[in-house]
Formats: sequence, C-alpha cells, structure tokens
Amino acid sequence: MSGIQTAVDLRRGGFSWRSAGADRSGTPLVLLHGLTGSRWSWDPQVEAFGAERPVAAWDVPGYGDSDPLPGELSFAALGDAVAAFADVLGAERIHLAGLSFGGMIAQYAAVRHPQRIASLTLMSTSPKFGLDGTQPDEWRAARMAPLDEGLEPIDFAPRVMRAIAGPGISDAALDSQIRAASLVSSAGLRRSIEVLVTHDSRALLGSISAPTMCLVGALDDETPVAYSQAIADGVPGAVLHVVPGAGHLLNVEAPDAVNALLRSHIARTEEPT
Repeated sequence: MSGIQTAVDLRRGGFSWRSAGADRSGTPLVLLHGLTGSRWSWDPQVEAFGAERPVAAWDVPGYGDSDPLPGELSFAALGDAVAAFADVLGAERIHLAGLSFGGMIAQYAAVRHPQRIASLTLMSTSPKFGLDGTQPDEWRAARMAPLDEGLEPIDFAPRVMRAIAGPGISDAALDSQIRAASLVSSAGLRRSIEVLVTHDSRALLGSISAPTMCLVGALDDETPVAYSQAIADGVPGAVLHVVPGAGHLLNVEAPDAVNALLRSHIARTEEPT
C-alpha cells in the first residue's frame, strides 16, 4: 500500500461524489452519508481507502450537486439509486457502507440489488424509525421548524452536530461535519426528513445476503447500541462491533477503529473460497 491519495470532487450521470483511488484495481468502496451530511462527511475513509482501492462518497440525490430523484421519494428509489451510482462508477459490485440515514438506504440497496453488494457495513443506524417510541409527526415537525423559519441546514448544523456527537469528538472532526452540512440544501433535507420517518426494514433484514457488519458507538444516543443489535439479529450471519467512547458521528469520532474494522470486514469477503 502506497501513500494517501488526493481526493477529488466529481460529477457525472446526475451524481456528485468525492473520489480517491480511481486508478486502482479492486472492488470500489461506496460510502453513504447521514441526514445532514454530504460527500465531505467521509474524508478519513476516502483518504485511507483511496490508497488501497477505488472509493466514492456520494451526495444522496438532491444533496450537493446530485440531481434529485423524480417523483415521490422512497427508500426503494434510494436503494435503486445506489445501483445506478455503481453503474456510473462502472462497478459491477461494490463494498457498501452507510451511516445513519445512509445506513438505512444501504439496507434497501442490499435487499433490492443483492448481486451488486460484495459487503455491507451499517454504522450508527436503525432497522426502523421510532424504535424508542418517537412519534413521526412530532419528530418531523421539530426538524422542519428551522427550515420553515427560512434557515438553511448549515445555519443549525453546529448545534445538531454537537448534540449527536460523543463528548470526546475533536474540534477538527466536528468542524469537518459542519463543513459537510454546507452542501445540504433545505429542499433536499425536507425530502429526506419526509422519507426517513417511513423507514422500517425489519421484515426485509432476513433477505440480506451480503456479508454484513454493524458498527455503533458505545455513547450513541441517537441510534443506540440496541438498534444495531436488532439489525445484527435480523441479518443472517451479521456481526456487531461496539466502538468505545464514540457517539453518533462514528466515522470521524473514531476513524482509526472504524477504518480497521471496515478493512478487516472487506478483506474477509475477498478471501478466496
């Protein structure tokens, strides 16, 4: 493995993404960000894995420079968009990792396009909205309120990111996630909020065939360990790792631990059988 690869922002086929290692061989790693994230949310992973293989962190449709999907947004459509993104990358199969909202999307992609998913990593996510009893209308109203007041996501990103991060997050890591939120439009966030409350993959988990790893921070109050445990219990052969000291922004709070676990998971799936 040689040195860190320079990451670049690309746009093609209606998608925008952050890329590194495009000239390398191997199955690409595709990274799906959270609700107020973007392609810039994954820099520790883009840099690390770009030295080993192609890696692409997308902007979900409607975020950044990615075109919004037509019609009413659904998780099925977002799962299909992952496969379309793989087509744009020229990849028959991908290693897929998603965090929070991105982890929800990844579940549907794995169900709807199993032949495209070489491995699946689900971080800081859930098998259903409202497992803790949160009511969809109340949650939606609270998150729409600042948008209804005319604010843009970047205006309230510092408060949101601080609230969901673990207490040990570094200033640099926190700043990186606030910067990532600058690519999120109010229109894109509104659509994502509306679809997020419809999430319920519990009946689908048993049909996921990709080798699956669940990662969650021990201090994650947004999507607690029990949520990832429920996914791991539902997906055949899935494994769960709890990362000490980390909150919801797992990939930047504990990048070394996340990268090591992700690297090992991918390597196991690529071992000759």
